[in-house]
Amino acid sequence: MLLFSLFLYLAITLLIGLWAARRVHNTRDFVVAGRKMPMLVAASALFATWFGSETILGASSEFLDGGLLAVIEDPFGAALCLMLTGALFARKLYRLNILTFNDYYRHRFGPKVEFVSALFMVPSYFGWIAAQLVAMAIILQTIAGIPFLAGILLCSLVVMLYTVRGGMWAVSVTDFIQTILIIGGLLFLLIIMVRDTGDLRPVVSGLPSGFFRMWPEPSVSGYAHWVAAWITIGLGSIPQQDIFQRVMSARTEKGAVQASWLGGILYLTIGLLPLVIVLLGRYRYPELVSSGDGQNFLPALVMHHGNLPAQVLFFGALLSAILSTTSGAMLAPATVFGENILRPRLKDPTDARVLRLIRLSVIGVAVISAIMALWKANIYELVAQSSALSLVSLFIPLTAGFYWKKANATGAMAALVGGMAVWLLCEGVETDWPPLLFGLGASILGMVAGSLWTDRKT
Repeated sequence: MLLFSLFLYLAITLLIGLWAARRVHNTRDFVVAGRKMPMLVAASALFATWFGSETILGASSEFLDGGLLAVIEDPFGAALCLMLTGALFARKLYRLNILTFNDYYRHRFGPKVEFVSALFMVPSYFGWIAAQLVAMAIILQTIAGIPFLAGILLCSLVVMLYTVRGGMWAVSVTDFIQTILIIGGLLFLLIIMVRDTGDLRPVVSGLPSGFFRMWPEPSVSGYAHWVAAWITIGLGSIPQQDIFQRVMSARTEKGAVQASWLGGILYLTIGLLPLVIVLLGRYRYPELVSSGDGQNFLPALVMHHGNLPAQVLFFGALLSAILSTTSGAMLAPATVFGENILRPRLKDPTDARVLRLIRLSVIGVAVISAIMALWKANIYELVAQSSALSLVSLFIPLTAGFYWKKANATGAMAALVGGMAVWLLCEGVETDWPPLLFGLGASILGMVAGSLWTDRKT
């Protein structure tokens, strides 16, 4: 019955996505839903940007091992990202009336920076999508014993089909419905766990000392890792195309700003629910914690403790969350590849031709991500690497372009290439500080030095 319910849910999601595809008539409809989304729908889409395997499975597993300090990156850093987007970037980007972040880099710094930024942005999504496919395969394996490979292939196919047809219309409409299921499913499971646990004082008293501490040990290295955790997604995901497309799909500039803030608030509050649930589960079923991969703990807890309605609601909510994240993440790099890498090199870049290329790119992104999912199956690692890549290369040119008048193409290129090069170098050597801090520092230095040097020459 449970397996039938979940496959029925997948089929309904696919049908909703295909129904939404009827509104796609051109590239703008496909990429930013024609900028016609109500604020609540846009906010739901922003909330659903990452609320998938990273928060429900990956973060809950990290929380069990290391307490609140282990989940600064998500949900806290992710909520920070959405709020900063609303406060500093949504209004400015909306006024430009563009389709991709890389269009902004072309508008501000020229076509060379556009091309390099697109080359850096596209691969940053593969790990993210792979993490979601891993999570869906884990669910199917837990529920029905479906082999991991078959689960990866099935989930890739479902998401790819409705994303290829419906683009941002399909993403936004399904995100809105899935957000309702996510919130309802997690709240229902939490109520059951609290009711059956009874007295909550032993749950808290049995935890290690400092489990709820939000700040690190007083050392330079400790604070460096703490800052890195806040900014990996908190800053690194601001210049990401999936965020951009969801913000730009709002009907109005005011709606884009409000959707960003509301999405961040939802993410922070709803993101705490899986953490509380696994805390109660750890107290009631300590044997499940030590029995295998921490990423499987929450699904195993639901199968062990929940009745059939609770299982259907939870796994439906979990699939909802992961599908939401995966569909938007597949669309984003495909859009950048088609719009900013292929389109400028076409002799006849008609809208219909570009739209066809973007749809074909969605298929390519799905295939590459599925291969990555089979190669590396740790959800938290896959997501962190994706955000770090955009932080060390794309964030500084975006921010300086808006807030520093002297920023120019030379500085932007130095920030892109220098930050990426230093980060990759530090990833290959032993460092006391997180490599992304060195990459971010190099990106800042490249922007400042490159812009001032060029300004002085002129």
